[in-house]
Amino acid sequence: MRLRFAPSPTGQLHVGNARTALFNWLLAHGKDGTFILRIEDTDAERSTRESETSILEDLRWLGLDWDEGPDVEGPHGPYRQSERLHLYASYANEMIGAGHAYYCFCSPQQLDADRQAMLASGRPPRYAGTCRDLPDGKARARMDAGERPVIRFRVPAGVEVTFTDLVRGEVAFSSEVIGDPVIVRSDGRPAYNFAVVVDDALMEITHVIRGEDHISNTPRQLLMYQAMGFAPPQFAHLSLVMGPDHTPLSKRHGATSVMEFRERGYLPEALVNYLALIGWSPGGDEELLPVGELASRFNVEDVGHSAGIFDPEKLAWMNRHYMKAAAPARLAGECARYFLKAGFVSQRTPEAMDYLASLLPMAVGSVDRLEEITDRVRFVFAYDGTAALARPEIAAVLHEPGARDVITALAAEITGPLLDRESFRAMANRVKDLSGQKGKALFHPIRVALTGEVGGPELDLAVPAIDRGSMLPRGTTARPVLSCRERAAVFARQVGRDLS
Repeated sequence: MRLRFAPSPTGQLHVGNARTALFNWLLAHGKDGTFILRIEDTDAERSTRESETSILEDLRWLGLDWDEGPDVEGPHGPYRQSERLHLYASYANEMIGAGHAYYCFCSPQQLDADRQAMLASGRPPRYAGTCRDLPDGKARARMDAGERPVIRFRVPAGVEVTFTDLVRGEVAFSSEVIGDPVIVRSDGRPAYNFAVVVDDALMEITHVIRGEDHISNTPRQLLMYQAMGFAPPQFAHLSLVMGPDHTPLSKRHGATSVMEFRERGYLPEALVNYLALIGWSPGGDEELLPVGELASRFNVEDVGHSAGIFDPEKLAWMNRHYMKAAAPARLAGECARYFLKAGFVSQRTPEAMDYLASLLPMAVGSVDRLEEITDRVRFVFAYDGTAALARPEIAAVLHEPGARDVITALAAEITGPLLDRESFRAMANRVKDLSGQKGKALFHPIRVALTGEVGGPELDLAVPAIDRGSMLPRGTTARPVLSCRERAAVFARQVGRDLS
């Protein structure tokens, strides 16, 4: 079993195409097959190496490795279409020699006029066949005179083309509605339908899994397989990925490329797990499955043909699960870029990475994406007691009975670093005894004084995190982290000024 994913390097990898790559990868790995990456870059105006590099990086990030490809030697290379032009030229010449193809000199203006005339008469537009029976001698004379024709495939008349789609069942097309497609453009570059047949045949592809937008291409390709004497692969056409409003997933729905999901802080295992379930079910009640288990269960015949709906909430749920399951050290590496961008840490030193890893357990349970973690722990790095007091919600806490007594006792009772839960709880008990407050009346003022916020992580996690940060080597953070002792003193002084 040999499968391929063949992206065009004309932009970023869309999640719909990523799902296509994933389904090919799952089938290959689940059936001990071969997964091939081929770059379809014959669109010279739009294809770029930057886009190719980005696509390869996204596939690697998703964990979708390939057995043969542009950067992996294999027996059927090269794996960029731009490096295979001699093969297309050879097969095009063979097609012309066998009468399966011909030169066409029709101008764009003539083709458009023919198209408009067919539409006006209520017929589906197709090539009118103007050059179909042009004698070979005349065609050669026109080329010798400097004209640059395209090459068209000669579609047999009166033929019904049928194939069994592994997702959709029996599909049939009449050759009368197909028309003679261009297989080589006037500049010598191959057209998609021709190049893909040559490539899939020479690379011995056994199964083609692709989007349903390619269904109309399939009869043309099957006729070309037949004309060139190749055995066609089996085809499976996947439904398109739709947004929640049942329209094709696009920018108006939010992130659509793998790169965007990476930048927003989704983990690759979450995105892979979610994409696998769009249009396919692994069976049973389990949905959270590692990619190896997904591959062992995957069968393309089980893929549904109804449109797959992209549900951001379900993806967020999966991402929360995988963030909680991930090792803190790994998450620290994944989200360090957000802390650097926010100006909280200065560089990826071992001390900084260890500290970030220690912060994550109190944050990952309450966020959907890694990019949200910085806001969740902002109180550690960006404390400003004076600014906090100017906010109405903080001022409201200080007007609660006994709140100022708690603030005063807090400043007196924090005499050193509170580096663990036990030291925080011991301090809180002393403040409780001095102030006479308990429960919310005790802990609410402590929270606003030490974090500058009315909500956030549990204090027995937040307070030790603050004091650990205050003891980091100079230069680890963009600015020094104020200790709890310093915060309590600053806050108490400011509250005293407000009272006076």
